[in-house]
Amino acid sequence: MSESNMNGIIDSIMESYSQYPVSPLQYKCQLPSRITVIEITNKLRELIFPGYVSGKTLEIETLQYYIGELILGVKDKLIDQITTALLREACSYGDPENGCEKKLAKRAENICCAFLQAVPKLREYIAADVQAAYDGDPAALDKDQIIASYPGIFAICVYRIAHEFLKLGVPYIPRIMTEYAHNETGIDIHPGAEIGMNFFIDHGTGVVIGETCVIGNNVKIYQGVTLGALSTRGGRSLHNVKRHPTIENNVTIYSGATVLGGNTVIGSDSVIGGGVFITKSTESNMRVSLKAPELEYN
Repeated sequence: MSESNMNGIIDSIMESYSQYPVSPLQYKCQLPSRITVIEITNKLRELIFPGYVSGKTLEIETLQYYIGELILGVKDKLIDQITTALLREACSYGDPENGCEKKLAKRAENICCAFLQAVPKLREYIAADVQAAYDGDPAALDKDQIIASYPGIFAICVYRIAHEFLKLGVPYIPRIMTEYAHNETGIDIHPGAEIGMNFFIDHGTGVVIGETCVIGNNVKIYQGVTLGALSTRGGRSLHNVKRHPTIENNVTIYSGATVLGGNTVIGSDSVIGGGVFITKSTESNMRVSLKAPELEYN
């Protein structure tokens, strides 16, 4: 390729930037690194379940030292990425004031510390999710197999990590984390969803759980389930409006079911059959299903 051809290509690309602009913030304030956030996510998964992500054989006598090294290895990267995210958010509201980056770095350090202090509680929730998977799946050999291989547990674990960061006020990073899990598993859980204990996603591919969805305890859902918005035609005016359903305690939703709407409540102890489309609330202890087709046999 000649120099003149190269210059022409560069000029045409630059012209496209003026016609279809990239974000001016990217020139001043970077986004968090997706590659680094994914690395951090897997380090935090290793912190939740030591040895399962790394594949290392660990000894109980040295586990404390391993966890210490793990935290030291992820802490600085985590603080750096949170600082970057906070700075980018500050830029979106105007140029940060002098000294802002230093203040944001201190805030990021406090967030990192708060997250690490929350790890025991996160482990309690995720261990309950693993137990729910084991109790609900007769094909499971043991809980080790579930932790190591089940896509539902992968997605739920990453969701719970991301949700904790969202509660701590971290922008950008939680969504990068859950979209990483979405890409790996086909399970799309928005980090803003509120999900109780003992949550089990069986098989999992094609599951969608929206931002304002509220899910109670002991809920089990199967592949292809959508817990979504009834309509998004309102666009940005629907920001921070509850658009996704509430699923109360002890509910099972079978494959391919769709439950839509912010005012839709599935009552406790209900069973939603496969392929059902729901836009209205149901009472507790309901059994909702499609009428079985009449089959003819020759």
